[in-house]
Order: sequence, then C-alpha cells, then structure tokens
Amino acid sequence: MSETAKTLELFPSIKVAEHTSPNDCWVTVDERKIYDVTKFLNENKDLKNDNKHEILLSFAGKDITQALNNELITFNSLIESDKFLIGYLATTLEEEELLSNKNHKVEVNIVDSKTNNGKQKNFDSTTFVKDLPTEDKLSIATNYKNDYEKHHFLDLEKPLLKQILFSDFTVDFYVDQVNRPRHFGKTSAPLFGNFLEPLTKTPWWVIPIVWLPVVIYHFAVAWRNQNHLLTVFLFGVGVFVWTFIEYALHRFVFHFDNYLPQNNLAFVIHFLLHGCHHYLPMDPNRLVMPPTLFVMLCTPFYWVVFKSLPLYWAYAGFAGGLFGYVYYDECHYWLHHSKMPKFMRKLKKFHLEHHYKNYQLAFGITSWFWDNVFGTYLYNDSPVSPMKYE
Repeated sequence: MSETAKTLELFPSIKVAEHTSPNDCWVTVDERKIYDVTKFLNENKDLKNDNKHEILLSFAGKDITQALNNELITFNSLIESDKFLIGYLATTLEEEELLSNKNHKVEVNIVDSKTNNGKQKNFDSTTFVKDLPTEDKLSIATNYKNDYEKHHFLDLEKPLLKQILFSDFTVDFYVDQVNRPRHFGKTSAPLFGNFLEPLTKTPWWVIPIVWLPVVIYHFAVAWRNQNHLLTVFLFGVGVFVWTFIEYALHRFVFHFDNYLPQNNLAFVIHFLLHGCHHYLPMDPNRLVMPPTLFVMLCTPFYWVVFKSLPLYWAYAGFAGGLFGYVYYDECHYWLHHSKMPKFMRKLKKFHLEHHYKNYQLAFGITSWFWDNVFGTYLYNDSPVSPMKYE
C-alpha cells in the first residue's frame, strides 16, 4: 500500500450496501477502505476459472477483512494497490457530518492495519508544505474536534471572535496558528454566532453588482468632460496604481503579524481584516471584501485622489483604481474556487502557496510584479513558513 492515502469521497454504509450487483459491486476492507470489485474483476478475467469471481461477489456490499485474514480468499492485487480504492467508509460521527457537507468530503484518518506503528495516513492542512497540495485536498474538511484537541486554538463549532477576545493566547501562538489553514467543510464557521452573522458573509457576485456601476459613472463623467485618450490613459494609470495598493495593503495592513501587540482586541481586528481568511482560506463566503469594510478603506484614497488631481483626471483615475479593486476581489475568489484557464494557473499556484507554503511571501494577488520589485517573490526553493507550536 502506498504511504500516502488517496484523497477520495467518503461514503455512508447505506451507500456501500447499494452496490451489490455483478456489474456494480463494492466491498470494504478494515471497515474503512472501499474497493470497486467490478473494476478489479474486469481486469482479472482469469479469476472466473477457479470460482474466485463468485466468492468475491458473495461479499458484495460487505466487509471482507475477516475472510482475508483467515485466508478464505486471497486477493492481494486488490488491496495492495490503491488502483481499485474508490473511497472510504464513514464512521458514525463522519456520517453525521456528511449530512451537512454538500461536497461529501471530510478529513479521513486511515490507520494501515499492516503497519506496526499504526501510522496515520491523512492530509493535514495545518502543516506548511514545500509542494502545494493537489486541488482535491483543498476541499477536504478539517476534523475540527481533532484539530482543537491537538492545537488548543479555536473550536470551529463555536463563535470564533468570542474565543479570541477572551483567550489567553500569546502573540506568537496566535500568529502561528491563525496562518495555518483549516477547512470547515459545512458552509462558514461562525464568527459572532448571532444575528450579526449574515453581515460577515459576502458572495462573490455582490462586488461587481455594487461597484461596477460606480466605476461606469466615474468613467462616464471623465469621458464627457475631457479628451477621450487622456481618459483612457488615466483609467489605465488608476488600474496600475491599484496593483501597488493591493500589494501594500496585503503586506503591511492585512499582514501586520510582526507588529501585533499582546492585546486580544488587536487579535480580533487582525482576525476580521485578514486572519480569518488565512485560518479558513477556502470559505467561499469570506473571500471578497464586504462593501462596508471597503468603504472604510477606500474613503482616504478617494479623498487624496480628488484633492490632489484636477477634477476630471480624478474621475478617470478613480474609476481605474476601483475597477482594479473589482478585478482583484473577483480574481481572488476564482483563484481559490476555480481551475482557472491555463495562462492563469501559475498565478493560482503562486497565491495558494502563500497560504499553504509561506504566508510571509507572495503578497500580490492579480500579479507578482510588486513581489519581484520588493523581494517577496515566492520561488520553488523558497523556505516554508516556520511552525512553532504543534
């Protein structure tokens, strides 16, 4: 058996019991691993000659471990390779979690019965890695009970902000843990746990609906009142300036990890600004910025632009900057939740490595231009972020 368990779907026992026909037959081993016997038999047609075909089918929808241990049947080629492994049989607790997990994927801990040390073979998202995990692993929900028992950080089933506000975390411990990814796997982990909860969630489609009309209005005012080529040029300048603002905000405002004081209220602010995203990077409802927060961050820039530039220059430049922001937020969402066209896959890898390899590098979202300029580019041989607390 390979040393790394495959990341596959988790099935309840009732689902396994449905696959009992000669043309669709599943069996389990160790009450955990599910094998597609049909595929196995199709590739080993010689088994029909010595009745092994019928013996194996007699265990359709059932566990064959005891028969294997008693050497009543021998199918080493079936279980010694993951080739026919198609999923895992859910425990009672995991079956309960499946009911509220639309993707039907949760963290699976597999203990190989053939190993002496009982080594667990599972994907641990909280450990920074040199090589980016495959995309299928990024949809596996963290076993939040095991995670809390191991790390003693946050209980994903309880309101997170209250836990942070009344915690006794040190700065080092908080920064270490909040930047190590977890995957909730249900919908979104609770922040407040009350009527304020909907205010913390923003679907990706809200951003273009709210802000593109503002972009169009500002661009139209500039277009009507000055040279068209100048308007387009200033719009482009605004987009370019946004890429620098995007980089600077991400590096110095969202990641003020090294300057975080020993203060629980500061921890809460850090968590709301960006810590929550690093703690739960695949949460689809907290990947784009809520309009209220963006208004607060945008207002100083709006004031500076309209105070320092001629009026219609300001309209064109601000339209470009705001368009850059809309593209940034949408790009950020799809980097996490889409396979992306071929020409953007390097950008996706670059950003996901910021989460799963080194959060102290790769601050650009829509490009790595400013990372190259300021020496924060994340190379293949760049070190992983240190993990101080286990």
